[in-house]
Amino acid sequence: MTSNTQETGFDDRMLSLGLARVSEAAAMASAALIGRGDEKAADQAAVNAMRQQLNLLDIAGTVVIGEGERDEAPMLFIGEEVGTGRGPAVDIALDPLEGTTLTAKDMPNALTVIAMGPRGSMLHAPDVYMDKLAIGPGLEPGVVTLDMSPAERVEALAAARGCKPADITVCILERPRHEAMIAGVRGTGAAIRLITDGDVAGVMHCAESDITGIDMYMGSGGAPEGVLAAAALKCMGGQIYGRLLFRNDDERGRAAKAGITDLDRVYSRDEMVTRDVIFAASGVTGGTLLPRIRRMPGWVETTTLLMRSKTGSVRRMTYRSPV
Repeated sequence: MTSNTQETGFDDRMLSLGLARVSEAAAMASAALIGRGDEKAADQAAVNAMRQQLNLLDIAGTVVIGEGERDEAPMLFIGEEVGTGRGPAVDIALDPLEGTTLTAKDMPNALTVIAMGPRGSMLHAPDVYMDKLAIGPGLEPGVVTLDMSPAERVEALAAARGCKPADITVCILERPRHEAMIAGVRGTGAAIRLITDGDVAGVMHCAESDITGIDMYMGSGGAPEGVLAAAALKCMGGQIYGRLLFRNDDERGRAAKAGITDLDRVYSRDEMVTRDVIFAASGVTGGTLLPRIRRMPGWVETTTLLMRSKTGSVRRMTYRSPV
């Protein structure tokens, strides 16, 4: 990457199609590994394709949300510089294959995910857990909070929507650590859609509840994925709150390295993503958000969700390529 970075502005409109190509390339590279039982190979194929396409863009990009630290290369690591260096300085948050296990097992909702914003626009979340709570658009800020119990959140959302708790569906990662949360939600009469992986997609489901049937997301998962989900909701609308969770001194040290001093802070969507961003996600195994990759003799087809927070535009684009 060259060092002659130009002081050009972040033109989200011009960069958005390039970002869609990055997401598409990663999805298409992983297509041949759907259902093959090899998570690492699927992830590596997506990483290689995403890096190659990023390095064709006229940006001076820095990966701020990636797949670990430099010593974990060849993954797209935190701090890695991408692009030609000729263009605006940008932050990039990415997950080349969100749902490696889903892809290996051919289960729904595996996606390739990437967001881009001006330099300094995204929280540099360390690789720790984050307690997350998300709802869709059209509701007053603070309708639900992380300080509420799971049951109180359901009841508050139902009251705000003028419906019964039994009309609410909550998405939660199926993990032993969420057993009490699941019991609390079910105690209200609300339904739960349990997912095995892919909590960025889980949060995104809240923004299109008419399509997905999901009204709220809650539970702990990766903090980097929380920032990616915040970028998606910045474009789609909706609220997300996150609080970093630390299990030991090593994880607290990661926070210090990322410049985080208030370990108990609750971050809102606009505190995790402070400026306008663009976001792209491409379907791999398919689900309620995006259809799966289609492979036919001689060609492959994928669908990409491309969004800009500045305009609120949401595009679904189908791309077919010969193979």
